[in-house]
Amino acid sequence: MIEVSADELRKAVEATHGCPASFKEAVRVTETFNGQMVWDGIVHMFTVDHPKTTVCYSWSSPVDGSNRRRFYAVLGVPPVNSAKDAVRAAIVAEHGARG
Repeated sequence: MIEVSADELRKAVEATHGCPASFKEAVRVTETFNGQMVWDGIVHMFTVDHPKTTVCYSWSSPVDGSNRRRFYAVLGVPPVNSAKDAVRAAIVAEHGARG
């Protein structure tokens, strides 16, 4: 899996949420559903100056059938309290709740 730089993700956070962001850390997240892996990658955590939170989680993934990437920038607002929560929220938003 090709990862993008923390700087590219910082720019995505700033563009999406309109606030300054500073890289804090990167963590690996593996998400499964019904015993099958649905996502595995690195999520970058940024400190942000946003009215609702001080944390934003960001990552990218390839767009099927193209050379483009989709960028995600999920604010750390409950129920999103971790990188894993952010990935789950994005999966549910993109594909809907299954089950």
